[in-house]
Amino acid sequence: MFLAPDLAFGEAYMDGTLTIIDGTLYDAISVAAINVYELYDHPLQRILQWLNLGVRRFQQYNPIGRAQDHVAHHYDLSGALYELFLDQDRQYSCAYFTDPAESIDTAQVNKRRHIAAKLRLQPRQKVLDIGSGWGGLGLYLAGVADVDVTGVTLSAEQHKVSNERAAKRGLGQKVRFLMRDYRELEGRFDRIVSVGMFEHVGVGHYGEFFDKLADLLSDDGVALLHSIGRKDGPGTTSPWIRKYIFPGGYSPAISEVTAAIERSGLWVTDIEILRLHYAETLRQWRERFAANRDRIKSLYDERFCRMWEFYLAASETAFRFQGMMVFQMQIARRQDAVPLTRDYITDAERQLLELERARAKSERAA
Repeated sequence: MFLAPDLAFGEAYMDGTLTIIDGTLYDAISVAAINVYELYDHPLQRILQWLNLGVRRFQQYNPIGRAQDHVAHHYDLSGALYELFLDQDRQYSCAYFTDPAESIDTAQVNKRRHIAAKLRLQPRQKVLDIGSGWGGLGLYLAGVADVDVTGVTLSAEQHKVSNERAAKRGLGQKVRFLMRDYRELEGRFDRIVSVGMFEHVGVGHYGEFFDKLADLLSDDGVALLHSIGRKDGPGTTSPWIRKYIFPGGYSPAISEVTAAIERSGLWVTDIEILRLHYAETLRQWRERFAANRDRIKSLYDERFCRMWEFYLAASETAFRFQGMMVFQMQIARRQDAVPLTRDYITDAERQLLELERARAKSERAA
């Protein structure tokens, strides 16, 4: 417990050898999260942190092939699991709350609209979605902005479901989802978006990622990167998270990302920090998971449920108390690819909202 507290604590809870007597698991992890920096100040822990930094590139080694194995570990679980705690569109990334009281479904629609506004979409543009998940964002962009979308994923389950959704909505001619590593793509795209995928790239591959982004982006193109980040500089992934949830994963400091972009020759045209949005997202996921725990246990077992309870609670506390956040970084090849001020984002969101309402009214009438 002293040498690797988060690994030992998480495993003890999973195995049932640690019992929370007073309060909940979330309460216990919150107390630990608030006070953990006292532990990290211990000389032995400082040595262990230094050693972990030295081997993190090996831990985050994600070449073509191995990256797919790491993705399958988490995303090729039963689709029924994700249906039981995500929103109705299966957005498995930070939502965007204009009000903390909003439902997760509303906040996820807000997120898609916010991203679309920053992309400055025009009809018939070619859009690439790197890490397209279950297809929700790509289908939204094609539906409201009349663009041609290519999504890539390394998850067999996501690839199957996203193409089924495209066919069901009659968007098969405008949206296609490929099971392919982004590094294997060729051609040029007017817009590139990546949401919740960069955490799987690994710090040793950042140069490779942004060099490929520069190669795929058209001369006047715009890209939007949405990723978890950390406010306190380069670090390492929790050994428990790395072992049980996201092998090969790492949430970067913005300084690590901007340094790689600088070397690629691209422009950073906008950065927005979403501070507590993911904490609120995870809170609602955690509550939904708890409400459907018996059904999830029937899919897997008690240890699996305890593992995911720990994962969701620990993740929420990381965003509330430990300096984790989400950043949206807008990137371009040219400095004049977007307007001089950010007013266009708000204007575009209003226009998209009207399009959503008109589309919903049309569907109800049909």
